[in-house]
Amino acid sequence: MRILIVNKFYYPRGGDCVVAMSLERLLKEQGHEVAFHAMRYPENEESAWSRYFASQVDFAGGLGNKVAALCRTMGWGDIVDSFKQQLEDFDPQVVHLHNIHSYLSPVVARLAKEHGCRVVWTMHDYKLVCPSYSCLNSGGSCEQCVGGSKWHVLKNRCMKGSLVASAVGYLEALKWNRHKLQRYTDVFIAPSRFMAAEMEKGGFDTAKLRVVCNHVDGAKKELFDSLREERGDYYTYVGRLSVEKGVERLLAVASRLPFTLKVAGDGPLMPMLRERYSSCENIEFAGRLDSSGVARLLSGARAMVIPSEWFENNPLSVIESLCAGTPVIGARIGGIPELLTAENGVLFASGDEHDMERAITAALSREWNHEAIALNASQRFSQEQYLKKITEIYAGE
Repeated sequence: MRILIVNKFYYPRGGDCVVAMSLERLLKEQGHEVAFHAMRYPENEESAWSRYFASQVDFAGGLGNKVAALCRTMGWGDIVDSFKQQLEDFDPQVVHLHNIHSYLSPVVARLAKEHGCRVVWTMHDYKLVCPSYSCLNSGGSCEQCVGGSKWHVLKNRCMKGSLVASAVGYLEALKWNRHKLQRYTDVFIAPSRFMAAEMEKGGFDTAKLRVVCNHVDGAKKELFDSLREERGDYYTYVGRLSVEKGVERLLAVASRLPFTLKVAGDGPLMPMLRERYSSCENIEFAGRLDSSGVARLLSGARAMVIPSEWFENNPLSVIESLCAGTPVIGARIGGIPELLTAENGVLFASGDEHDMERAITAALSREWNHEAIALNASQRFSQEQYLKKITEIYAGE
């Protein structure tokens, strides 16, 4: 088949990019013709298709930048011509959308459908039911817009606490409403059952919803397999250092426990957390690590903790940890519980420090079968299984 993959960036910026670019490689290895569409960006990897990429827009900077970015969210401007040209030249049978809002636009779904393509869309966040992507507001988790009026995003200033940004999110939700997007899209892929349930709550047709869990990249799995070694005397957190990730609460708990926590990642909370815990001997900050560094950290850990306080969808950090044979201490929220069993992890109530402390202590006081965890995860999250399900969806099965 000829398949066009669409994602707003073409470098491993986040989980959506990792999944989209890994899928491109997998499809090529199976003999399919694959093209990619993204936004031009300095950090993008080289692509034979970059001449078709949409121009870069940026919500920061002066008025001109903001106007261009607003036009992009509405589907106006050069993205229409560039995407149409790629559709005409490559003539795909399937267009697979990933993370396209803001820096690209849902207009690509309409253009693909008008071209006669089968349109498949993987949901990496909650944008289609929540204008602010995350089902969060200043008070924490929020589902007011899920299945209801999108006016709440404006009333609560959910987008960065800004009235202007929230107004843009509101207008975007009105422009690209559920009725239009369902008309343009043949199948919505939810990586978790939780995401599928949120889409259903939001009024999306269940006949168009499929659940396909994310997979572990083959190169990453090979790295995990090569790092089978003795476990270190630490547990770890790998991810963004931001409020919704629950990392501030995690460090408060970790500072009271007799175990070493290694924190890998960066984010807006980093300066404050470093200052607050600089004298705490059992908390170490590793900073932002590359793929190899993360693999080594996970492979040597006694456990990995994901203390999220927002509706995680299908976190790659959990999948990768399990493929490394490392059990997960996970918050009972969003799609996290779907990935864990009594054999590979311990759950705790999200946002509850006492229950988190109990879960960490229980996990680190237990002997785990690391080989069994790795073997089960490698089979469950294999790229072969993922690719089989995706190509069946492409074929309309």
